[in-house]
This record gives sequence, C-alpha cells and structure tokens, in this order.
Amino acid sequence: MRLGDLVIDVTPLRTSRDFRFLFAARLVSLLGLGLTLVALPLQVWQITHSSWHVGLVSVVNMIPMLIGTLAGGILADRMDRRKLILLARGSAVVVFAVLALNASADTPYLWVIYLSAAVNSVLNGLSATALMATTPNLVGRDQLPAAGALMAITAELGAIVGPSVAGGLTELAGLSWNYGLTAVATFITTALIAFIRPQPPAGDFEEESPLRSIAGGLRFVASNRLIAGLLIIDMVVVVFAMPTAIFPELTEKMYGDGGTVLGLFYAAPGVGAMIAALASGWTGTVKHTGRHLIWATAACGLAVAGLGLTADWLWAALFFLALLGAADTISEILRRALLQHNTPDHLQGRVSSLWLAQTNVGPAIGSVEVALAARIAGPAVALIAGGALCAAGALGVGAASRNLRNASLHDPSADDLLAPTSPTPES
Repeated sequence: MRLGDLVIDVTPLRTSRDFRFLFAARLVSLLGLGLTLVALPLQVWQITHSSWHVGLVSVVNMIPMLIGTLAGGILADRMDRRKLILLARGSAVVVFAVLALNASADTPYLWVIYLSAAVNSVLNGLSATALMATTPNLVGRDQLPAAGALMAITAELGAIVGPSVAGGLTELAGLSWNYGLTAVATFITTALIAFIRPQPPAGDFEEESPLRSIAGGLRFVASNRLIAGLLIIDMVVVVFAMPTAIFPELTEKMYGDGGTVLGLFYAAPGVGAMIAALASGWTGTVKHTGRHLIWATAACGLAVAGLGLTADWLWAALFFLALLGAADTISEILRRALLQHNTPDHLQGRVSSLWLAQTNVGPAIGSVEVALAARIAGPAVALIAGGALCAAGALGVGAASRNLRNASLHDPSADDLLAPTSPTPES
C-alpha cells in the first residue's frame, strides 16, 4: 500500500459542481441533526427516566421510516431526485420548529416528540434514498468509494461537532435551542440543494404499480447473492453494534452525568470515523473488497464488547467508541460502494431504499434488544453480549457467502450496470 492510499480521495469535489453542493448541503444538515442526536434521547430520558422509552422512540419510527424509504425508492426511480430531496428537507424544517416549541413549553408533551420523530423519519427516508440513488450520476462509477468516504466525512463532522455542542448547549440554554438550530440548518440545506441541476432517473420510465415496482427491486436482491450478502452483513452491524439507546443510562449510572459526558459518548465514534474516513484512500484501490468488509464488520463487534468491559473507565470507553466509529465507517464505505457498483442505474432507487430501510429499522430492533438486555443484566453485560454477536455474525456471513468474500470494486463484469455518467471536469 502506497502512502498516498492513506489520504482521502477528493476527486469528486474537484470534478463535479453538483457533488460539491450536495456535499455542502449534507454537511450543514448533519451538523444540525447532530444536535438532536443528543437532544431527543435526553429529553425522553428526562421526561420518563426510562431507557425503555428512549429505545421506544426508535421503535415508533420503524414503520414511518419503512414507508419513507420504500416510497423514496419508487419515487427516486420515477421522478427528479433533486425535487424529492427538496420536498423532504423543506418539510423537515417545520418538524424541528415544532420540537423547539414543545421543548420550550413548561410541560413538554411526550406524544409530540413521538409524532415529530415519526414524521421526520418519513422525510428522512425520502431524502436519504433519493440522495443515495443520485450519487453515481454525480461522480461516476469509478469514484464511488471516494464519494462514499467524502459523505462519511460529512456524517462524522456532524457526529463530532453536533453532539459535542449539544451537551453544553442543553445545560446553558435548554433543549429548545438544539431543535431550533437544527431547523435553521435544515433550511440552509434545502437552499443548497436547490443549486444542484435537475437529476431525473436515467433510462426509460416505466408506468407500473408501486407494489410491482418494489417487487422488481426485491427480485433483483433475491437473485443477486452479493447484494443479499451485503444487506445481511449490514443488518448484523446495525442490530448488534449500535448501543446508543443505553448511553443516557450508562453515563448517568457510571458518571452521574446528565449532559457533558453523554455528549462525549455520542461524539467519540465520530472522532474515530473521521480519522478512518480521512485515511480511506485505499478503499478504492484494495483488491479484496469483500474480505476487508468482513473484517471491518467484525471489528465493530469487538469494539462494542471492549466498551462493555471498560464502561466505568471514561478514557478507555471513549477509545473503544472511537474504534467502533472507525471500523463502522470503513465497513460502510465498502458496503455502499459494492452495493452501488453492482446495481443497475434503473434500480438504484429501489435497491437503495431496501438497503436504507433495513439500516434504519435495524437500529430500532437493536435499541429494543440492548435496552431489554440492559434491564435484565445491566448495561455492561448488554454491550459485551451484543459485541460478541456482531463479531460472530460478521464472520459467519463471510464464511457462508463466497460471493461476498470474493467481491471486488475492480470487477469488470459490473461495468455495464451503470450508465456512463462520469461528470465532465470543470475548468
């Protein structure tokens, strides 16, 4: 491996004007959403003092998220994807404004939090699916790993800055400021997306029922063992290696903290993820992409187990959280690139929606699982068990799927799956 392979590839930012606007919009959006990453579970915890209710917020969001992602997949293959993102993000501004008003009330209503979170889940499903489906059209197939790493940078900046600010902001000004700033950031995001050129789906437009359209995506996934393997190994991560639902309980019991340490717990994975993304140049050149994906996924589980073993030692806990973020980022970059690399353009929306649906439903299942385990055996044991299941599951999927083990981003047989959409370099 050359030294240059350890530096993130920024070619998509240099060559694609539209990708630059998309990158900026996503960065601003996730910086704002990072504030609610702490505010939402903390507010539910303050009202109920129950990790069960914190996890239940994710469960309530499950059906709306499924609706949003599945509908987004159909719409992203049928209509201008830029318009779909604009509609979803513009509506989200109203949702965050409602959360801000509710948080500023003398007695905030729990049902408002649940309802707002559910509506936002539908909107997130629509916009995330359209964004993922249009990315190959903005950067070209050969730049998918680089684009994925750059998108990971936006996510991790949001995960680092947002939660770090949220903890202190909550203690100084209250939860309503977190939601209000998120509304402002979402409005700016919508304005930036408006500068992107129209993004209609490539290929012939087919008039068919929504159910038949979804069935077409399911048939492709079922018939393609590599795509199916990618979805399964992704589910392993999101179910067993995302223990955020018990962070409020864990930090309060271990450190007696209501904001600052909790913010650090949410931010630490972002630090590790940022480091991994900045050193991700090798992900586009490595030969055995599938094998590296399997090992990165197993590392996620080992990091969660390490957190459980060191939960009462702050700096060690933060280290394992950072390790979790790094391993998950590498895993996500490789998973997303392999998925888009091996999916025809006319199916990008529907396959993306299926992938996003299970990556969003999975954490809801994982939140219930880890909350129940924490209630029965305690937070530390819940983390150790979940981490072990993640590592074992990743290795098991890898052993069972030869297509996944042998998958490579340099497979010439996938060249005709995507239309030639490489952007013209700008002067």
